[in-house]
Amino acid sequence: MSQLHEAQRRADPIKRYIAPESLDDALAALAAHGSSARAVAGGTDLLLELSRGARTGIDTLVDLSVLDGLDTIVECDGRIELGPLVTHADVVASERMLTAGLPLAQACLEVGGPQLRNRATIVGNIVTASPANDTISALYALGADVTLASAAGGERTMPIEDFFTGFRTTALGHGELVTKVAFDALGGNRRGIFVKLGLRKAQAISVVHAAAVVTDGDDGTVADLVVALGSVGPTIELVPDAGSVAAGRPLAQAASDVAAAARAAVTPIDDLRSTAEYRSHTTEVVVKRALLSLAARTEADTWSERPPRLVAANGAAGASGAGRMPRREITDGSTISATVNGQERRASNSARRTLLDWLRFDLGLTGTKEGCAEGECGACTVHLDGQAVLACLVPAARADGAAITTVEGVAPPGGGLHPVQQALADCEGVQCGFCTPGFVMSSVMLASEEPNPSRAQVEHGLAGNLCRCTGYYSIIEALMGSEAEPGVQGTAEPVS
Repeated sequence: MSQLHEAQRRADPIKRYIAPESLDDALAALAAHGSSARAVAGGTDLLLELSRGARTGIDTLVDLSVLDGLDTIVECDGRIELGPLVTHADVVASERMLTAGLPLAQACLEVGGPQLRNRATIVGNIVTASPANDTISALYALGADVTLASAAGGERTMPIEDFFTGFRTTALGHGELVTKVAFDALGGNRRGIFVKLGLRKAQAISVVHAAAVVTDGDDGTVADLVVALGSVGPTIELVPDAGSVAAGRPLAQAASDVAAAARAAVTPIDDLRSTAEYRSHTTEVVVKRALLSLAARTEADTWSERPPRLVAANGAAGASGAGRMPRREITDGSTISATVNGQERRASNSARRTLLDWLRFDLGLTGTKEGCAEGECGACTVHLDGQAVLACLVPAARADGAAITTVEGVAPPGGGLHPVQQALADCEGVQCGFCTPGFVMSSVMLASEEPNPSRAQVEHGLAGNLCRCTGYYSIIEALMGSEAEPGVQGTAEPVS
């Protein structure tokens, strides 16, 4: 079996899905099931690792995403605190984060497409512990702390750099959860930025990324500087000499020397995305560009105007815990119930399946397609509790008590096409049909959120969808010219 490609390996089946009633209930469930249980929030990393056999011996998922009150971003005494269910989309949508935590917001906007960001959590990103994960370097530069909790050991808090113990390994013990991430808010004389180099504009794993936070002195020189580098080694790395090299100098003057120090501080890796030599060179380039932007105070200039979330007007409030059943342990023999395209549908086989497979194989809704099975193509986009999500990366049991719209339910009940579908047809934005359902689902949500989107907003909104026929221009034309009626969302989730 070790000779097989990861896609060929047989994954261990999930036998049990637990929907806890509270955080304490979740901790108790993790303690009871030991190493065979894993917490799942967004699931965008974990489900992929399970399907590839990268994580073995796990037969129980404890789903935190069903809990209310854990998705808050709060500020207390100058500290920003992120709950364990705060998603990348939540950070991107937070106006306060654009000033108090700009590097983190910029990093979040680089993660996947909107559908992935609607589910993927900041905590999940750091628990996966990949050095290519964009948000980790931002949190390093911001000086974040991580709080862990368990049923038996209570809470403990540590600096984020102590949380990581090696390549994809952390200090998280069995039965522990990360319950909070906190950092001092930027502002005044303290500013920051995140810069990424990828092989494409969207949905790219980093070749190199960097985050920097500078503290300006009263005389305009650097009082302190922190630079964190990602995707260049087994863990995120802090540039040890950044502060001393820049101290007492104007940042623009020190930028080249700090960038050279960053290059000298790392021993880059070779992989499919880049050679070590290229990484070494571009580390210096990325750091210098980041610091020169900070020096010119243009760090926020690249932020897009209202990046679409692909969330219905009533979706954000209903995304966590709305309509959920009381605590349940679901197995493949259990029957779950969901409102699908406006009708109650019931089926079993949900413990081991993804939402994509459950919809297709158990409910017979084959309009939702499997293109990549790893959250890259958007062909499996559906609406779950008012949010566009990737069905291939959602546990099927999460649908219990939820409201779901698939491409079969987008058209109005009286017949005909949804205005977005009509616009796509009129502009010849309908291609082979394999990727089209995902484009329809993203486009319908985008039209509800931004009835008159700019081209940049359309491109952001569709960044999570790939077209095999390369028909993007017609699709963009359709969405910029469509006059979708506000509130038309399909049968399951009308927008008020």
